[in-house]
Amino acid sequence: MDAPAGEWVLLADVGGTNVRFALADTGAPMPLLGDTVRRRRVADFERFGDAARDYLAMLPQRPRRGVLAVAGPVTGDSVRMTNHPWVLSRAPLLDELGLERLRIVNDFAAMSHCVPLLGARDVQPLGAAPAAREHASGRRTYAIVGPGTGLGVGGLVVEHGRYVALETEGGHVGFAPGDEVEFEVLRRLMPTFGRVSAERVLCGSGLVNLHAALHPHMRPIATPEAITSGAEHDAACRTTIERFCAMLGSFAGDFALAFGAWDGVYLAGGLTPKLLAWLQAGEFRRRFEAKGRYERVLANVPTIAVLHEDAGLLGAAALAVLDDGRALLARGGCP
Repeated sequence: MDAPAGEWVLLADVGGTNVRFALADTGAPMPLLGDTVRRRRVADFERFGDAARDYLAMLPQRPRRGVLAVAGPVTGDSVRMTNHPWVLSRAPLLDELGLERLRIVNDFAAMSHCVPLLGARDVQPLGAAPAAREHASGRRTYAIVGPGTGLGVGGLVVEHGRYVALETEGGHVGFAPGDEVEFEVLRRLMPTFGRVSAERVLCGSGLVNLHAALHPHMRPIATPEAITSGAEHDAACRTTIERFCAMLGSFAGDFALAFGAWDGVYLAGGLTPKLLAWLQAGEFRRRFEAKGRYERVLANVPTIAVLHEDAGLLGAAALAVLDDGRALLARGGCP
């Protein structure tokens, strides 16, 4: 491992299924050191600290600070994960991991910061790319939506070299049906969940819930992987994925309106690469734009799939650079 141009920083992207670790070099043009990325299943460790110490043990030299991106609301100095029992607290982790400084942020606050560091190969437009906007004010606003183990939502405002991320729990807004089929989905899920949030239908487990609601007389399917792998030969799985992509388009369009994200909506999360062909060919883009009087406005907002497999770590690396007072070198993935 080469000596850093800046400072080595411990990174972690902590999701409900996997935790990813890496190092950042805050002085490098590309701060995420790809050869240091390691993945662990959260189910294999009782605590986050155990997984982190397992990763740190392989390093020749311990970093002095860290940036942790965690799937859950950050309140004060701790975060309780939404889809896993882990609780991460800053003060105990500083001591346990031998760090001098530690920043804990919501995972989609970190994910939002990856946008400037995405290269052309890291992204794929969904639908025709609208013409670039004029920016007389120097401000750009983006939304980031990510279906994975859960449903993440973030925002990023870029103005004169400053980056401000919006930490949200937007995946837990109420599910808004777009037609009679989706009203029936809502009716069928309410006895189980009471309040049906968007995450109940637009994430991995949401795909399973959606399949059950669309096909109530069929044998339930236990995993999202069975639905995505079965879509080529099973009509019910195919219908479920097509409906999922359409509903995801509506949801993404709602947050374009909510955030004023006229410069683009990025689709991240673990499900996006797996559903890329369906997102391209199906109803995603039409439903994204189908906002009544604002249809013409949404028609000019780009939608972009994020294909970088470690986008959360990339965003955490960007935060490490900014915390050093350094500038991010944009790589061309922004419209």
